Amino acid sequence: MTDAYHLHLVSDSTGETITSVARACLVQFEGVNVTEHVWNLVRTKRQVQKVITGIERYPGIVMFTLVDAKQRAALESACRQLQVPCVAVMDPVIATLSGYFGIKSSAKPGMQHVLDAEYFARIDAINFVLAHDDGQITKDLDESDAILVGVSRTSKTPTCIYLANRGVKAANIPLVPGVPLPHELLTARKPLIVGLTKDPVRLVHIRRNRLRQLEQDQETDYIDLEKVKVEVAAARRTFSEHDWPVIDVTRRSIEEVAAAILQLLERREGRIL
Repeated sequence: MTDAYHLHLVSDSTGETITSVARACLVQFEGVNVTEHVWNLVRTKRQVQKVITGIERYPGIVMFTLVDAKQRAALESACRQLQVPCVAVMDPVIATLSGYFGIKSSAKPGMQHVLDAEYFARIDAINFVLAHDDGQITKDLDESDAILVGVSRTSKTPTCIYLANRGVKAANIPLVPGVPLPHELLTARKPLIVGLTKDPVRLVHIRRNRLRQLEQDQETDYIDLEKVKVEVAAARRTFSEHDWPVIDVTRRSIEEVAAAILQLLERREGRIL
């Protein structure tokens, strides 16, 4: 039986930053049982005291992104008295940026969530993705930043949603045996078009699980391995014919696939070699 640990994530904003950092680190420690205590929008003395009470009840590592000096000092002092580690995760980055830029940081909580042009661009991109999911709308495909093409269950939709959160207008088109590609896709000039592929054996496994969840018939061409091999091969030929870059998503996470697409977009725009 593994030991149980407590991790307190303290933020003066929504907690997205500290939670993402913590989870990115925790995946490196397999078999460790961690209970997360997330404390968001901590901006007053009373709120800090509430956090301290929680730490006293469940002692464990404290990670925080507080920028107010008084609240930071109170939390750090309490952690020293309780003898629990306390880590200001953004301090090294902010200090490095401050030294490089030659100016002090603004020390204002929640600055990353200011309703600026980038925020509205992300909202616009998310709306675009939802409207153009699975080939629902094709008449304005040329307005996309990227179009993902692939057979069923190659992670097109979740990848598009992830890209939208980076402000990328992404559409996706399914490759269905016997169904021609939309004319608007073949004539699009502005978007980066990317083909997604996956190992047929893995594809069958995922499709079978999907049918099971939907309580649908398990005896179809959709999960016939030989038919799926033909389907994947045909998709690869289509990508090759149109000279579309191809990403094999078999052993890649959604984040890794999206990162590869973002890199292709940057290279296309001349921002990287």
